[in-house]
Amino acid sequence: MEWNILSDKEQFGEINEISQNNPVLIFKHSTRCMISSMALGRLERKWKDSNIKPYFLDLIANRDVSNGVESFFGVRHESPQAILIKDGKVVFHTSHNGIDFGELNSIAKTG
Repeated sequence: MEWNILSDKEQFGEINEISQNNPVLIFKHSTRCMISSMALGRLERKWKDSNIKPYFLDLIANRDVSNGVESFFGVRHESPQAILIKDGKVVFHTSHNGIDFGELNSIAKTG
């Protein structure tokens, strides 16, 4: 799994553009949270070939970007959090133990 680092609000336009052809995942991670670390590890271990383009957001280091995700995409902040975007719109979001590669991949295929 190759993460794209989300560290600048300017990337939101890029994410919208990419999501027109491929689903995009934003994973919001708190480096201070054990549950977030477990969700990240579970996601990375189960990740298989997918057309989902994954973005990793360290919300402790990039709090302003995390806040920007909430306002730009209209999804209330949680941590850890997985946000799936297709055609410039959030089609699914979940947090904590709800973060599951199989479910994300299935939704990405069907939308």
